[in-house]
Amino acid sequence: MSASDRERWDARYADGAPGEPAPPVALAGREHLLPANGRALDVACGRGAVAVWLAGRGLTVDAVDVSPVGLAAGRELPGGDLVRWIEADLDDGLPVAGPYDVVVAQRFRAPALYGALVDALAPGGLLVVSVLAGGDGPFRAAPGELLAAFGHLAVVHHEESGGEAHLVARRP
Repeated sequence: MSASDRERWDARYADGAPGEPAPPVALAGREHLLPANGRALDVACGRGAVAVWLAGRGLTVDAVDVSPVGLAAGRELPGGDLVRWIEADLDDGLPVAGPYDVVVAQRFRAPALYGALVDALAPGGLLVVSVLAGGDGPFRAAPGELLAAFGHLAVVHHEESGGEAHLVARRP
């Protein structure tokens, strides 16, 4: 990721409200699938709402993002002190090693990392992915992309609608 991309995300996070801890979109209504404890990874965590929500559910969370401004906002959330915040450029790969019981990538599309997300999962681990879908551009998934990338896992939920694609799956 270029310095201008980091600057763009920093500006975006500086101008917005920090938000409240919340489950990943793909997991809404499926929170019962989460383990009661274990390790979780939030990839491209932004302002950290999902990471802090996961920590509040009893998971030990690593949250990764390129933006120091986004990470600082996450630290300020109630419960933000329960998360390990990691500044890293994901274009260079995952800066952490599994196994993780939960891996979340919400509204972050990086096909080059799809294999690494699976590799980071513990056996029985839960993968939760949401991406923009349809249309053109590098940030939008083609129809069926998530199933093609992760269909070898035990898919619990898959949906493509409203300009987004969601997938929840377990590693066998």
